Amino acid sequence: MTKKNLSERLAAGPVIGDGSMALTLEKRGYCTAGPWTPEAVVMYPEAVRQLLREYVRAGADVIQTPCFYSSDKKLKRGKVTYTAAEINDAACKIAKEVASEGDDVLICGGISPVESFVDGKGRDVVRKEFENQIEVFIKHDVDFLLAEYFGYIEELEICMDVVKKAGKMAACSMRIGPRGDLSGVSVEDCAVRMAKTGALMIGTNCQFDTNAQLKTLRRIKDALAKENLSPYLMCQPPGYLCPEVECTLTGQRHLPEAPILLETRILTRFEAHQFARSAYELGVRYIGGCCSTEPHHIRAFAQELAPEKKKSPPAEDMCPAFGALLVDSDIPVIRKRNTKEYWYSVKPGSGRPYNSPLVNVQAD
Repeated sequence: MTKKNLSERLAAGPVIGDGSMALTLEKRGYCTAGPWTPEAVVMYPEAVRQLLREYVRAGADVIQTPCFYSSDKKLKRGKVTYTAAEINDAACKIAKEVASEGDDVLICGGISPVESFVDGKGRDVVRKEFENQIEVFIKHDVDFLLAEYFGYIEELEICMDVVKKAGKMAACSMRIGPRGDLSGVSVEDCAVRMAKTGALMIGTNCQFDTNAQLKTLRRIKDALAKENLSPYLMCQPPGYLCPEVECTLTGQRHLPEAPILLETRILTRFEAHQFARSAYELGVRYIGGCCSTEPHHIRAFAQELAPEKKKSPPAEDMCPAFGALLVDSDIPVIRKRNTKEYWYSVKPGSGRPYNSPLVNVQAD
C-alpha cells in the first residue's frame, strides 16, 4: 500500500507529530543540557530509537529525524565532535528504522537555525549551512522537510529558499509569542512572510506555552485570511505552562527554573487533551510537541482527535483515554475516577506546598 503524503493527510484531517527529543533525552541521561546537541544518535542510538518508538505507539503519524541543533558550529561545543552530516545520517537511519515498525508513519527531516546568521556571517555562509543539513535528508529521501524553531523571519526565509530548491514538500515554524520575532517583526508580518515562502504548512513551536500559542495562532490565522493566503497551520508547543513569559520575546528561558527545573510546570495529559481540541477548532491541522512534551502528551493529542482521524493510537489497548480501565481497580474510590467528567473537574495541586504559583519575570 502506498503511503499518503503529508498534503493528502492534512486534507483528510488532523495529523499528529512527535514530541520532545533533546530535553527528554537529557532527563534520561543521553543529552547535554546547554548545547542540547544530538550526539546521542551516534553514541546511544538505542535510547533515541526507544523514544521514537514511544511516540509512534502514542499515536504520532510523523516522526522527525532526531537531529535538532545539528549544525557544525553547534556540534563543536560537545565533548565528542561529529559533523552535521554524520549526525543527520545516523538520525535518518534511526527514524527510517522506527517508522518501518509503525503503521504508515511519515519521516520529517528537521532543519535547525544556524549560528552563522546571528553572527552576521552573510547570506552565502548561512545558505551553505542549510544546504549541508538538507543534503543528507535528500539522500535518505525523507517524506518532507520542516524548518523549525526559527527566531528570525529573515533567517527562515533564507532557509526556505534553500529548501525550495531541494524539491521536497516543506513546512516551517517559528518560536514566536505575542510580541513577534526576535528582531521585532510582528506576528502578522511573520505569518504572511512564512506563507509566502511557499510552505505547505506554517505555525509556531516551543518557548511559549499552549495558551500563548493559541493566542499567537489566532493572530496568524487572521493575518493569513486578510491576505488570502491558505497554508495549513501547525503547532508544536512545549510541555509545560509558563504564562508569566508571554510579555517577553524569548519565552520560557526567562523562567528561573529553565531549563532543568521545569518538572513542576509540566502540562497534565488532560490539559493536553483540551489544547488539542482548542487548536483543532481554531484550524490547526498538525499538532505535535517540543521541549518536555512526552509520549503521554502525544497520546492525549491522538486520543482527543481520534474521532476526526477515525483512528485510535496503538497505546489505546493499555491506556484508553481518561482512565477508562480504572473501573477495574480494586480500590473503590479509584474505580469512580474513570470518566472524562471526573478528570476535567479536578484542579490539580502544584505538588510544591508553600511555593508561589507564579514567578517574577522581567521582559526583554
